[in-house]
Amino acid sequence: MSAAMPSATRHDGNALGKFLRSRREAIRPESLGLPPNGRRRTPGLRRDEVAELADISVDWYIRLEQGRPVSPSRKTVDAIAAALRLDPVETAHLYALTGIAPLRKAAEDAAPPAVQRMIGRLAQPAYITNRLGDVIYWNEGADRFFGFSEHSGEDRNVYAGMFLRPASRSLFGTGWAAEAKRMLAEFRPVYDVNASDPRFVRLVGRLQAGSADFAKWWDAHDIKAGGAGRKTLYPSQGSPVKYEYVALQVRENPDLKVVIYSEA
Repeated sequence: MSAAMPSATRHDGNALGKFLRSRREAIRPESLGLPPNGRRRTPGLRRDEVAELADISVDWYIRLEQGRPVSPSRKTVDAIAAALRLDPVETAHLYALTGIAPLRKAAEDAAPPAVQRMIGRLAQPAYITNRLGDVIYWNEGADRFFGFSEHSGEDRNVYAGMFLRPASRSLFGTGWAAEAKRMLAEFRPVYDVNASDPRFVRLVGRLQAGSADFAKWWDAHDIKAGGAGRKTLYPSQGSPVKYEYVALQVRENPDLKVVIYSEA
């Protein structure tokens, strides 16, 4: 695992063109029932064949390979990925090069079993979130503080918990506003590269409608990199506890983040 940082995508036409060309030239035409390389001027598929397989115009595909300023839709990216027989990793890379954040599938948010076992063995609070902030796994220590098992679906989300549940204000005490602003500022860059994902749009709309503080701070567009820090928690029973926390990316799936607390 590595320190969690918000990922960003950008359109790099030159890299996109080189990647498309490399994947196109790697396909054996005969595997698709097309004439073999011996009767072709270049290896792999021709541009017009990729365009036909993807059901897009040849000119549009050529523009992509040449790195010219075009904005393909998700449907087009998926069609090209299918035409070039890209695997999931290659497809994610294609999305990144086109500047579009891919829609996530439920299966892609599953925490690796080894990471789950590691968290389960920890005495200190720890949990795993996806890019949206949904809590997908947690241990007993985290449940005692945050009550994740008491919620489900869209309610089991760190941002919904922070801004929509009064219990969070009690848990963070006088530090609630500062912690809420920090979380929002870390979420903002993640949202900006996933703004076309309906799940992100729905979450932000819900938070804007349910929290005047979120709506006000959201409009400020503050940005902050995450990773580690300190906070004080005020449990309903017992004395306040100062914690140091760290956020780590899961190597097998960088969209997942492990958050671990330890007493400071």
